[in-house]
Amino acid sequence: MKAVKPWSAEEPTRSPFAVPRGIPGRLAGRLMLRTNRQWDLLDLLDVREGEKVLEVGYGPGGLIRLLRRTPAERIRGVDPSPEMRRLAARPHRAETAAGRIDLRLGTAERTGFDDEEFDAVVSVNNVAIWPDLEAGLRELHRVTRPGGRVLIAWHGGTRPSRIARGLALPEDKLARIEHGLRDLFPTVTRRELPAFTVYSALR
Repeated sequence: MKAVKPWSAEEPTRSPFAVPRGIPGRLAGRLMLRTNRQWDLLDLLDVREGEKVLEVGYGPGGLIRLLRRTPAERIRGVDPSPEMRRLAARPHRAETAAGRIDLRLGTAERTGFDDEEFDAVVSVNNVAIWPDLEAGLRELHRVTRPGGRVLIAWHGGTRPSRIARGLALPEDKLARIEHGLRDLFPTVTRRELPAFTVYSALR
């Protein structure tokens, strides 16, 4: 498995959770699908009637399954893993055929979407494994319409699981995310949910 170098780490990683590939990647995806609970993030995102939503790093598709229950007009996603794309798209064949859901290969730095295309952009538990934090934040800003919102969540919060505690970022890394957002967005808020540290930004 090819190693990747996250911006938040000193060394490259071969973890199947970073860029899932092959059997280890599929197993990692199923574990993520079982353990990630994202209802409170959905409430915070507050998707409204007719909106266009982008998830960056959809992984096995847990949040996509929740987003499809919202009044969003279109749900789009990018992820660098072909294995995760197959796993995430499987339950949504009808909505994919109808054009409501479109899950693509891509990265935070290169989503492939147009300027100001989305009302809401969300990234859950993958910001720390982006190769280039600042490039990813600039891309999220680019594809968000004026008045739109960006939500970035990472393991942590007030009541993290034992696994999440080991993945939580130190304050200097969290500060870098916040400062990067503040360089681009006029309004940025940090919240501590039970399982996540969350940044909300308004464009």
